[in-house]
Amino acid sequence: MPPKIWLAPLHGITSRTFRNTLSRHFGGIDCFMAPFLPAQPAGKFRTRVWQDIAPELNTALPLTPQLMGNRPSAFTDTLRMLHEQFGYEDFNINIGCPSSPVVRHTHGCGLMPHPDMVEAIVREITTKTDFRLSLKMRLGLHSPDEGLELLRRLNDYPLDFLIIHPRLGDELYEGSPHWELFEEFCQITRHKIVYSGDIFSMEDYLRLSEKFPNMAGWMLGRGLLRNPFLAEEIKGMPTGDKNTRFRTFHDDLVAELLPIRGESGTLANLKELWHYFADFTQMPEAELRDILRINDLRKFCGSMCAKKIGAAR
Repeated sequence: MPPKIWLAPLHGITSRTFRNTLSRHFGGIDCFMAPFLPAQPAGKFRTRVWQDIAPELNTALPLTPQLMGNRPSAFTDTLRMLHEQFGYEDFNINIGCPSSPVVRHTHGCGLMPHPDMVEAIVREITTKTDFRLSLKMRLGLHSPDEGLELLRRLNDYPLDFLIIHPRLGDELYEGSPHWELFEEFCQITRHKIVYSGDIFSMEDYLRLSEKFPNMAGWMLGRGLLRNPFLAEEIKGMPTGDKNTRFRTFHDDLVAELLPIRGESGTLANLKELWHYFADFTQMPEAELRDILRINDLRKFCGSMCAKKIGAAR
């Protein structure tokens, strides 16, 4: 059976425009997870932020909304409203985001040192709703003891699966993942696990899938941005002319972004993406810095797509 592949939620990057365009041009991905939305109490919903997950605007693959917060009742209020308005029944809770502003508000990975709070959220959702629930987490914020305690507490709750990134929140995305600790987490939890983190190549996937053969799925984030063909390669799909396919994807993405974000917003979005795409084209760092200084959208696109994409891989 081919592996199940998720697109990771990268806040500010994997918006509906990116997801829809990516799915039209590249295969291999089975499910998308949307970047986090705030858990809000009834009567205080800011529905404008929900537009990214509106089904009529998401024409691609199955989508799972992700929520972030720390108040149990706000989660159930928001999940019920998202179900009523959009029909969603699968949800993910983010307790893994290591961003400093997020952690300072005891959201995301900032929740991991507080197992009572996490358990209260899970208990509230699983006892008061029938929605399918998963968690996205790390090994802990400061210590793996935090993650191990959570796994023990959550073992008896009906979670669909856990998505685990094998680093601490304090480590952000630096240093090597902790494979031995991740293996210990796999042995302690009774829940299915989706692996997330540091899959940048087919070689990475093969090494990890051999080391951890019982994963319920694999979440690709930065690796897929660095190489949009990665999911296809993992699934053994033919990739064809990479240069032509990437150019067509890039042109389509620009065309989709322009009516929504305008020229300046589209350029800002592309510059963020090209920090990843440049790795795919093997663009030297000095050249990338020079091109990122361009403030005209047409000149920027012309300079970037002059690269021979297919020659990079």
